[in-house]
Amino acid sequence: MRGQFVLSEIGTGLRRNLTMTFAVIVSVGVSLALLGSSLLANQQISAMKGYWYDKVEVAIYLCNKNDAENDPEHCDRGAVTGQQKREIEADLKELGVVEKVYFETKEEAFKHYQEEFSDSPLATSLTPDQMQESFRIKLSDPTRYDVIASAFGGRAGVQEVQDQRELLAPLFSLLDGMRTAALFVMALMLLVAMLLIVNTVRVSAFSRRRETGIMRLVGASSFYIQLPFILEAAIAGLIGAGVACGMLLLGKLVLIDGFLAERLQAINFVGYDAVFGQMPWVVAVGVAMPSLAAFLTLRKYLNV
Repeated sequence: MRGQFVLSEIGTGLRRNLTMTFAVIVSVGVSLALLGSSLLANQQISAMKGYWYDKVEVAIYLCNKNDAENDPEHCDRGAVTGQQKREIEADLKELGVVEKVYFETKEEAFKHYQEEFSDSPLATSLTPDQMQESFRIKLSDPTRYDVIASAFGGRAGVQEVQDQRELLAPLFSLLDGMRTAALFVMALMLLVAMLLIVNTVRVSAFSRRRETGIMRLVGASSFYIQLPFILEAAIAGLIGAGVACGMLLLGKLVLIDGFLAERLQAINFVGYDAVFGQMPWVVAVGVAMPSLAAFLTLRKYLNV
């Protein structure tokens, strides 16, 4: 009988405040969708960093005759000699952080440039002698670039030591910024949802003040009186969480699989397992947050 009464009170409350309940569901749904998107973005960025940082190399560019004439700051001791190249290679192979060393000749560098920048006006004017020889180093730990930089930076015959991770830094900075923006909007939407829940509970408590007064007179406990209001908020939050989960699946299907994956094939996007993995968190927050807001509101408005 008590359970039936609680369910009837929940149905009455939802019907009386249908418009505000709908607003709560939409606000919770959008904010939780942003929460799930932020969690997935964090997972995507971590996966991308692991993938690309595993492929990037450290490059040691060697001085050529052109550098000796035009870059005295780094190549003041002239073009690299055969002896210097052999010493650099031998020292590289002795370092524990170096996994693999590949030497790129001027001819190979020229060929790669022609392949990658065939549309550039400079492609037809350059010659192999103008290209730089280089050592391409694969590190066992990509974060240990400083070991190579300190050992070979400023060395005779070395024009520059370049960490190719720096080329990816602007991309990851952009993604981090987008993730931060999504978290900010999510926090704002959650605040709006909390305020809507508080107002909805206040209106519902006021409209049923006679019923709650009678329940107090007959000895009903505070928890039993508050339970229908808390469950109303929890149900609205659960529906909002369902909406958020649907939005995440739709975003994966339409935005990632149907648009980004076809245009950015070099990126291995998160799969549906990652999306389903975030759904329990979305549902938990969707139920807990409105319930807590309703409980704290009722502590004041049902004890008057």
